[in-house]
Amino acid sequence: MGLTLFLVLLLCHKGNTESKTSCPYTCQCFSPVQVLCADEQITSLPSNLSKEVKDFIIMTTKLEYLFPHTLRESPQLTKLVFLNNALRSIHAQAFENLTELQELEISGNPQLDHLFLGTFSKQGNLTKLLLNFNRFKTVHPGMFDSLIQLETLQMKGNVISALPTFLFMNLQNLHVLDLSENKLEELIKLHLEWNRISELADGVFSVLTELKVLNLRGNLLTTFSDKVFGFESFNLKEMNLKDNKLTALSSLGRLTSLSDIILSSNQLSKLPENLFTNVTLLENVDLSENHLTSLPQRIFSNLCGIKMINLHKNNLSRLDARLFEDQDFIQQLYLSDNQLETLPLGFLDHFAIQHTVRLHGNPWKCDCHMWYLHDWVVRNSQDIEMPERMLCESPGFLRRRTVTSVDKDELVCQVSKSTMPDLSSCSLQASSDTIIINCKVEKCSPLTVKVQFQEDGGSVEEHIFKNEPEPFQCRNKTMIENPSEVFPDD
Repeated sequence: MGLTLFLVLLLCHKGNTESKTSCPYTCQCFSPVQVLCADEQITSLPSNLSKEVKDFIIMTTKLEYLFPHTLRESPQLTKLVFLNNALRSIHAQAFENLTELQELEISGNPQLDHLFLGTFSKQGNLTKLLLNFNRFKTVHPGMFDSLIQLETLQMKGNVISALPTFLFMNLQNLHVLDLSENKLEELIKLHLEWNRISELADGVFSVLTELKVLNLRGNLLTTFSDKVFGFESFNLKEMNLKDNKLTALSSLGRLTSLSDIILSSNQLSKLPENLFTNVTLLENVDLSENHLTSLPQRIFSNLCGIKMINLHKNNLSRLDARLFEDQDFIQQLYLSDNQLETLPLGFLDHFAIQHTVRLHGNPWKCDCHMWYLHDWVVRNSQDIEMPERMLCESPGFLRRRTVTSVDKDELVCQVSKSTMPDLSSCSLQASSDTIIINCKVEKCSPLTVKVQFQEDGGSVEEHIFKNEPEPFQCRNKTMIENPSEVFPDD
């Protein structure tokens, strides 16, 4: 009754400009365009509604059924509200003539447990649909397909336990969706793709404790946090955030059951190091088609079950040697179409099983810094997809050559005379299986010699020998702060 009084006061301020004789019996007409029928004795809709009426509100009546073409004489209606009535059934053609409707509410009917498919088939101009506090148990697939202008949809306070796939697919203009106070705890899959969702409130999915798959692809999200699931760990296994506008992510540590995450085709330029902390069941990570320039060294730490990491088409220019040290059982690694010139020593040595790698589309610099990668590619060419597209970008004399076609002797670094160390004081002697490097140095002349042993498997063992003058003995001498090494580009 409080709500009734509120509506009466809301309409009353418009003024009583229509004569009482033209107003339907037991109803109140506060203006020529607004009619309220709120009598507990009403069991059917009035038949003498004025052609001027735009807003028609029926509430707290004993109305039980809406028959075909019930409102055929009022096609001009733009707002229709059924609130706290006794509705049991609504015919699929009850609103067929109401093609101008913009707002429709059917709420507060404890005996109304379903709607027929096609009930809203003619309401292409509808922008607001409220179906709250009825007894709906489910919703038919395609129920809202015709509502292409809909901006607000509420189905709060029903007993809906499941929603069909693609239920909201055609609602391209939807801004507000309220499914609270239902029985969706056992919902396993939730598809909200290709809407215009730009923000998710903390805890919005907190009651969906059995949710396994969440698809938010093709929305307008700029940030995402696991706080949308509440403050407890969640059972979600698959999450799709592809084709949003994401620029920032926070830790997903509450999603301890997550196995598949798709973050591709967003605008991510950096990631937090703790993004996947505690997400130890993760198997597939898709970060392709973003703007990443680097990755935190420990972002995949302790994620021992990962099978696929997709970093295709980013702006990665360097990667840490230990980035994938915990991914022994990786099966697919995609680094194609980035800005990589080389890979650090040992980068690809952690993988224990046969795997597939994509390395094409990078500006590979085929010089002495590529010895490790070149050897790995030659040994593992069967694991590389499209090796014929893995090309040298520089130096010029190797440009457009495939990496596998380049001899290791061609992988050299150019050193200018100004930076070339003086090797005239060093000599090399070979005797049987022993090589002796003999360098004559002045007491205050620094010199570093590196000796590298490379085994067939590609591992390198390095030994460094330095002549480091004592500062107190050479304080009157001119010292070189950054001495060149014998092998400065290895």
